[in-house]
Amino acid sequence: MGRYTDAVCRQCRREGEKLFLKGDRCYSEKCAIQRKNYAPGAHGQGRRQKVSEYGLQLREKQKTKRTYGILEKQFHNYFVKADRQQGITGTNLLILLERRLDNVVYRLGFASSRKEARQLVNHGHLNINSKKATIPSMLVKVGDVVQVKDTSKEMVKFQEIKEQAAYKTPPEWLSVDVENFTGRVLAYPLREQIDTPVSEQLIVELYSR
Repeated sequence: MGRYTDAVCRQCRREGEKLFLKGDRCYSEKCAIQRKNYAPGAHGQGRRQKVSEYGLQLREKQKTKRTYGILEKQFHNYFVKADRQQGITGTNLLILLERRLDNVVYRLGFASSRKEARQLVNHGHLNINSKKATIPSMLVKVGDVVQVKDTSKEMVKFQEIKEQAAYKTPPEWLSVDVENFTGRVLAYPLREQIDTPVSEQLIVELYSR
């Protein structure tokens, strides 16, 4: 499976806003948006042309994919699944993305970014309901308990994360016990509880063409 291997800060610059892809660095003066607030490439500082309706829709989809770290085919599959569910397609899409295990680990404060959360899951540091979980795209369900493995809790990385997590507040649909590195899914998120700056209707319009 392909994956993006270039500098992730280029993605933020391309979208013209912070996507918080590098954790704490995004809040510091080292953030690429603060240092180079223009698109990457030789013509990044050139005059911006007027963006068409299709261009706006495409950029919104690309921004959402990059925020959650998902490639095109998988993102399209999420949209198809969201469209088949009852309710508003755009909202269903965001809820599915939020239910990904790597996103939940990030939201709980067990990782400083979604990319780091994916690495922790891939390397087998997380359990769901006391069973090893190594698939970042796994969708959590209401009542699921996400926990860092006992053998991993003493790692320097997790001790650093523990100190940082104490100052972070998880969304209302999750609960967290920082001391024991345990989180629980209380409910599926409501649209107003998802703070990702996405205009999901533009994505729906794009796929409806």
